[in-house]
Amino acid sequence: MQTAKDIMCKTVITVEENTPISELSDLFIEYNINGIPVLNDDKKVIGIVTQGNLIEQNKNLHIPTVITLFDAVLFLDSEKKFESDVKKLTGNKVSDIYTPDPITVNVDTEINEIATIMAEKDVHTLPVMDGDKLVGVIGKLDLIRGMA
Repeated sequence: MQTAKDIMCKTVITVEENTPISELSDLFIEYNINGIPVLNDDKKVIGIVTQGNLIEQNKNLHIPTVITLFDAVLFLDSEKKFESDVKKLTGNKVSDIYTPDPITVNVDTEINEIATIMAEKDVHTLPVMDGDKLVGVIGKLDLIRGMA
């Protein structure tokens, strides 16, 4: 059975937390990819940023419903989610919009397990790790090619 190392793209485009959104957009267009691993200063994978994260940045902001009871203001929706949404909408760096702690696979992860992860977790870009080192990335098309 094929494994991650058989279907992964070995040339990995990465970004750092301080990469500007404009540069990120250019990378998505230039390389025609859906997701990019985010690295910290030590070159460790700390997240993933996707086209979806970028699109989400331009959605309409949902203002949470609040009620006032005596002198207190109570949020009926999560105040933390609202703050996170505002940060994403006004962000200008990858650190403002990326998804931390990405789901990753090992070089020896079998293709059927990769398909299961993508389907059940609704992720479309998986960093491939050899220990704690990033060695590749698998996108939806890589998986489809491997299954063909």
